[in-house]
Amino acid sequence: MNFVLNGQSHGNVANLLMAHNFDPNALRPYVGADGRSYITVNSGRFDKENKPVYNALVTNTPATLTKDAWIQLDTAVIKAARPRLRVVADLRGAGLEYSLPNGMAHTVLQHQAQSDITDATVSMDGLRQGDSDRPQFSLENLPLPIIHKDFHFSAREVAASRNGNMPLDTSNAEAAGRKVAEQIEKITLGEVTQYKYGGGYVYGLKTFDHRQTKSLTAPTTTNQATTVNEILDMVKLSQDAGYYGPWMLYYSPAWSPYMGGDYSANKGDNTLRERIAKIDGIQDVRQADYLTGTTLMLVQMTSDVCRMVVGMDITTLQWESQGGMQLNFKVMAIVVPQLRADYADNCGIVHGSV
Repeated sequence: MNFVLNGQSHGNVANLLMAHNFDPNALRPYVGADGRSYITVNSGRFDKENKPVYNALVTNTPATLTKDAWIQLDTAVIKAARPRLRVVADLRGAGLEYSLPNGMAHTVLQHQAQSDITDATVSMDGLRQGDSDRPQFSLENLPLPIIHKDFHFSAREVAASRNGNMPLDTSNAEAAGRKVAEQIEKITLGEVTQYKYGGGYVYGLKTFDHRQTKSLTAPTTTNQATTVNEILDMVKLSQDAGYYGPWMLYYSPAWSPYMGGDYSANKGDNTLRERIAKIDGIQDVRQADYLTGTTLMLVQMTSDVCRMVVGMDITTLQWESQGGMQLNFKVMAIVVPQLRADYADNCGIVHGSV
């Protein structure tokens, strides 16, 4: 058993992580061209593009996989994970992410909600005494759980792959990567129970307690205009709360048959999805595969509403057990949504449901 308790490591794996300040690369040893074991660790320095600089170090940790084998595994994991992250990928692609260096060494992220201040004063000479006020702040904790899935190879399987007789079967790695990605997406959508730790919760779009809600009419092939009007109502709710876009509209698979249907009386003129996308401020209309029910989510794509906190991107770690006869692997990530409201609990997320 390997664990860390009160800052003290217990077990070989925990000792190795503690010795490298919880850098996960310490559990990614590879066999170099010279037959020696290496690990790639963060130097703590950054290059001209503000990217971390890594150094290859000789290690006493026994390595059994070559660098090419690691690339093969990582490619399989990322390839399986990428199509599962629709909402997460949209947020990160829009620059709505916060990178937390050495996320393994942090269990919570503290942040503040800020109130607004009064309006500016208007006068002809600037001598009129204006309001001198200051915003109020509330401190909140965001837990940073690890999302992970395990798989393993026997030492014999690895030996056979190194001899060139049979490549490693990466199906288990792909499945693990897919499950981790699915869980991150479900957490972001709010399709799992809120994770609680350190007095804070990890909320999703459907479970954030400050989101606004809208009751929707069940979709049919003949009430597309009703759907558009109700989405306009959702936009108005966001604007009334002080959030003016731009928005993404996500819909559950239950809406899919209607989103692709003809909206205009002229067949083929445009679809319901295309009509909604023409609403001012809506960037795009997309299906979120793991969104349940007959659900629409209108999300303002700004950092004061939502962003992804990335303590560790999807990574694969390895260690030995059973006297070295079994190689254990763990696909893991610290990627959680941070949904935010202002001090008055106003929020730019509108949850519509039938």
